[in-house]
Amino acid sequence: MSQPFRLPDGGLIDRTRPLRFRFDGRDYGAYAGDTLASALLANGVHLIGRSFKYHRPRGIVSAGAEEPNALMQLGADPRTDPNMRATQVELYDGLVAQSQNRWPSLAFDVGALNGLFSRLFPAGFYYKTFMWPASWWMAYEKVIRHAAGLGRAPRERDPDRYDKTFAHCDVLVVGGGPAGLAAALAAGRTGARVVLAEQDARLGGALLHNPDETIDGLPAHDWIAAVERELAQMDNVFVLTRTVAYGYFDHNFLGLLERVTDHLPATERPDHLPRQRLWKMRARQVVLATGAIERPLVFCDNDRPGILLADACRSYVNRYAVRPGQTAVIFTNNDSGYRAALDMNA
Repeated sequence: MSQPFRLPDGGLIDRTRPLRFRFDGRDYGAYAGDTLASALLANGVHLIGRSFKYHRPRGIVSAGAEEPNALMQLGADPRTDPNMRATQVELYDGLVAQSQNRWPSLAFDVGALNGLFSRLFPAGFYYKTFMWPASWWMAYEKVIRHAAGLGRAPRERDPDRYDKTFAHCDVLVVGGGPAGLAAALAAGRTGARVVLAEQDARLGGALLHNPDETIDGLPAHDWIAAVERELAQMDNVFVLTRTVAYGYFDHNFLGLLERVTDHLPATERPDHLPRQRLWKMRARQVVLATGAIERPLVFCDNDRPGILLADACRSYVNRYAVRPGQTAVIFTNNDSGYRAALDMNA
């Protein structure tokens, strides 16, 4: 299927494995290695949702966990999950996604009429203002509750299996970017028991979309591969990909959530594996190597579709071989903006 904004070469996607997915009832094409967000952009889809209150049109902003707009409803009952960030959803063949907070459709959303009355519904507006007259409250409440919330919870019994386990280690490294990989490698070489947790399916972090960087004289991707090989040969090092550290509690106790088979179609998930696994991890030492996120510039209408962070654009170009748009205007206050311009012009 045509992907008009897919670059003809480059990226870390597998072009030998084409995939198909569905968004809001329409079929699209993609490749293995795409996220839902990169696949939508490759197909020229920029409108992906509506804001909570005024139902303003929203587009993809970032390429990672900081994404505020691209919240999707995945799958169908009983395997349906609301509010999943499209930037973190690994694409698989047959994935079905829907936009949220719109009716009757994303393009024509009746809720957008709220924007016309924005002066009457300012920030901090209290919905119980509608309690007058009191006899009308039950009618008001039904309408307000219907409009509240994002997504929908599954109604049927969850058919999947989930697991939990306890573990101890000498060093827990959270984040598999260049700093996290270097920390895990250094600790592993001492013989310490090391656990490396990375939320992405790939190790490398920002290096994945900075292929021109060099570390120890090696190109970024070659350095990542060399470190991965060495870590794999260490019996004292355990690497957890697709794993989010969701809480840091007293005495170096951390909660980790591993998405074991979420990246596979339901029909291909092995029976002996859980869908997700909860790790309760106690570590002697913890290294937080979670990287940094780009701060957006504040200006009127900066939440509109087509407005992305510069680093996100570089990620879509270099990692996913996707051109985020036809024409780019870059607003920057540092030299990283020029790198984004060069990447998008390549």
